[in-house]
Amino acid sequence: MEFHEIANIFPMVEGAELTVLSTDIKKNGLIDPIWLYEGKILDGRNRYRACQEAGIEPRFQPYPGDDPLQHVISLNLHRRHLNESQRAIVASRLATLSDGQRADYSRSANLPTLSQSAAAKMLNVSERMVRTVKAIEREAPERLGEINSGKETATKIYKLIKRAETPTENIPLPSGVYDVIYADPPWEYKNAGFSMSAANQYPTMPIEDLKTMAIKDISATDSVLFLWATNPQLKDALELIDAWGFEYKTNFVWEKSNHTAGFYVYGQHELLLIAVRGSMLPTGKKFKSIIRGENKKHSKKPEVVYGIIEQMYPASKYIELFAREPRSGWKSWGNEIE
Repeated sequence: MEFHEIANIFPMVEGAELTVLSTDIKKNGLIDPIWLYEGKILDGRNRYRACQEAGIEPRFQPYPGDDPLQHVISLNLHRRHLNESQRAIVASRLATLSDGQRADYSRSANLPTLSQSAAAKMLNVSERMVRTVKAIEREAPERLGEINSGKETATKIYKLIKRAETPTENIPLPSGVYDVIYADPPWEYKNAGFSMSAANQYPTMPIEDLKTMAIKDISATDSVLFLWATNPQLKDALELIDAWGFEYKTNFVWEKSNHTAGFYVYGQHELLLIAVRGSMLPTGKKFKSIIRGENKKHSKKPEVVYGIIEQMYPASKYIELFAREPRSGWKSWGNEIE
C-alpha cells in the first residue's frame, strides 16, 4: 500500500527496531490501527511493515479529522523519542513538502504551505537547526542517515563537512612570533573503521604533513611548546617536537574521569608534553604533574589547562594551534574556529 506524503516526513524504523515491533505484534496483535487518508497510509507505515513481516492481517481506519499533518506530528512526537537533529530533519522535510521544491515528494492540495520558521516552531527546534539540515541535504545528503539514526547530530555533521572543505594544512599560519605554543594535533590513526575513531570526528593529518608545518617561523628564540599526545601516538609526538625545533623536557598527565576503549588497556590518561626552544623555564607558578578532569566530549581537553599555562608563563604571547574556539588573550588558529 502507498504511503501518504505527510507520513514520509518522519524516518522509517529499520533493522532491530523493526524486528522488535514485528515480534511484539506477532505476540500481542496490532493494538493501534493503521490510519488512512486519501487512500494512503497516513500513520502506521512501520506497523504495516511489521504486520507483513509477522504474517498478521493489518487493521485500517480512515482518518476522520481535518488536520492530518498535526495528527501525524502529534502521534510521532508522542511515541518516538526524537532528538533535536532528528526533529530538524522532519521540519526540513515538512517545509520542503509544502513548497514543492523536492521532486521525490508529490505535492498535495491538502498540504499546508509552511515556511521554515513555521515548520521549526511546529517541531520545537530552532530555525537555524533547520537551515543546517538543509545545508547537509545540499552538500552531503548521504550523511542524513547518521542523523536520522541518532548516531550523530546535525551540527557535528555540518562542521565535519565545512572542515573537510577547508583542510587545516591549507590555512596559513598567523604572522608574528610567540613564546608560548599550545597544540592538540589531529593525529592520524589506523583505526578509521570504528565509529568513535578520530577520523569519524574530524579531518586528521598524517605525521608527515604535521612535521612540515613552519612552526619554527612563529616560535620565539626562547619559547615553550605544550603538545597533547595520545599514548598510541607518543613516538610520533616526540618526532614532531624535534621537527618543529624543540627539545622534550617533561609532561603533564591528564587523568580522565572516564576510561576509553583500547586494544591493550582501557585508556584513562593522556599526555601533555612540554618542550622548549632555547631557554624557557617557567617564570610563574609551578604545578604538580597530574591534571584531573572530565572527558565528556571527544578530544576536548580540560579547560583548566589554559589557566595552568598562563600561570606558568604570565605576560607571554600565547598561540593555540588546532584550536576549536577563540580564547581571550590568545591567538587561535585552526579550521574548527567559528
